[in-house]
Amino acid sequence: MRGAVLHAAGDVRLEVRDDPIIVEPTDAIIRQSATCVCGSDLWPYRGIEAVQGPAPMGHEYVGIVEEVGSAVGTIKPGQFVIGSFFASDNTCEICQAGYQSSCIHREPMGTIGTQAELARVPLADGTLVATPDLPPADLIPSFLAASDVLGTGWFGAVAAEAGPGKTVAVVGDGAVGLLAVLAARHLGAERIIAMSRHEPRQQLALEFGATDIVEERGDEGVARIKELTSGLGAHSVIEAVGTQESMMQAIRSTRPGGHVGYVGVAHDVELPGEEMFFSHVHLHGGPAPVRRFLPQLVDLIWNREISPGKVFDLTLPLDQVAEGYRAMDERRAIKALLWP
Repeated sequence: MRGAVLHAAGDVRLEVRDDPIIVEPTDAIIRQSATCVCGSDLWPYRGIEAVQGPAPMGHEYVGIVEEVGSAVGTIKPGQFVIGSFFASDNTCEICQAGYQSSCIHREPMGTIGTQAELARVPLADGTLVATPDLPPADLIPSFLAASDVLGTGWFGAVAAEAGPGKTVAVVGDGAVGLLAVLAARHLGAERIIAMSRHEPRQQLALEFGATDIVEERGDEGVARIKELTSGLGAHSVIEAVGTQESMMQAIRSTRPGGHVGYVGVAHDVELPGEEMFFSHVHLHGGPAPVRRFLPQLVDLIWNREISPGKVFDLTLPLDQVAEGYRAMDERRAIKALLWP
């Protein structure tokens, strides 16, 4: 099969890789209908995360099941399925508590590499969620978004306790931040402030339900949020970047007693203990347990109640994966979808 491989910072190539095979009896093999480039893929692409030799890339995936292992009971060949970036058994105590991304048997899909034509999915019964039937082509981008960025934005909104009567601020205007806006709106937030300097992203944020746009960043951004909230700060703030600046901007934009949901992959983030102590701000986040939300998200997409696939503003064939990375790195695209 063909698949994307990162050789060094800035050097991603489409190469011939071995076709996946059933390794464990709980595995499934899927033929991908679509895959994509994630904002978190840009950390190693930019050299911020070390690349250990040629590495297969990608962790988002949807497609048709081709083969299942002997122990797979609920997932069947021919089904259209969505999974998340961590395979999980969905039965351990941690999974049952709703944190499948910390499953005691979890396996990272990023090491398998799903920017490819085929993918092996471990723990198929616990990881994959099937649609009611084969979906029409126009829904495939939205189901692909559910594999990571929609589920991650949703977790950010839930962790921040977005809901009726709440003012929500979103730090970060990538796909996760934009879909956190959509999630906050669906959860009933009264006011949603999207922090963005980029006009196309601002427009999509407004389409997804934002009521206000704030272009300022850092201390100026915090001051603007306070100005919009009678000096108090937002009830709920979603951090969707993962830098020191974005985290502190999120925390300082939150009112005492408010909640920060942080879902940006943290890089060199350090929290000041004394400031945190006196802030009375709740922090909750981490790798999103996308599997917790997938059944609900699949239902919402299937019934066309939400359209998260709009975050894909660049569509390319798989053999142009390198251009997908460049476009996202240069902020010419919010998110690049790849057709195998």
